[in-house]
Amino acid sequence: MSYQHMTYEEKEEIGILTLNRPDKRNALGQAFEEEIIACLEDAGRRCDAKVIILRAKGDVFCAGHDRLEILNQPLSAIRRLFQTSFRLMNTIRTAPQCIIAQVQGIAMAGGCHLAAGCDLITAGRDKARFGMTGLIYSYNCSTPTVALSRAVPQKKCMEMLMTAGLYSAEEAHSFHLVNRVFPDDRLDEMTYAWAKEIAKASKYVISMSKQVYYAQIEMTEWQAYQYAKEMMAMAGVSTNAIEGFTAFIEKREPVWDESTPF
Repeated sequence: MSYQHMTYEEKEEIGILTLNRPDKRNALGQAFEEEIIACLEDAGRRCDAKVIILRAKGDVFCAGHDRLEILNQPLSAIRRLFQTSFRLMNTIRTAPQCIIAQVQGIAMAGGCHLAAGCDLITAGRDKARFGMTGLIYSYNCSTPTVALSRAVPQKKCMEMLMTAGLYSAEEAHSFHLVNRVFPDDRLDEMTYAWAKEIAKASKYVISMSKQVYYAQIEMTEWQAYQYAKEMMAMAGVSTNAIEGFTAFIEKREPVWDESTPF
């Protein structure tokens, strides 16, 4: 598949999706988001990759949405744009792969949303920055608030919205937006190594772990336990769980059935 605004490749069970619009600071627009959706849906159908790294070219990870697709546009067009943004976030959530945002530069507004919507985040120590910058334009980051408020504490999310400031990788790590902070010149290498570590697990358990996590987090505790106990039972009779337990008992490396993640 060829793309206008991004590139995608797979190697060693790792997918690498690269935002490739550096002249526009990787600003998102409807066509750009449609490409990312199509790419992730295709990768999900084939499921040759177990982990997908979402990274960017240039000095900026993503500057949010292209202002020209919002400014002086009719309400219906702006609605379509953000319906596409919702579809993108939903595609990331429902993809069978673990998706890691690799942030090498500034991730602001919709760019912060894109990173926060991924399952995990790595960031370059010196150059990565995260911010909800909508208030600068008197334009609230409403959709980014959805992902961010589920990733960081309430007061920190409100602070990010109200100050429109940029936070370093270390600061973002301290309030649990970022999982791992790596040296800038080793960000590619160390993110890929972490992805390979995750990919040692079976497709099935990566997909199920992600599915269960996002399903139960919106439930009451009682509902979550009812759901989780059924998922535990289903996993217990799965081919790969049986192989995993057997391999552990027999003190050998497991051989996963990778024919399907489901």
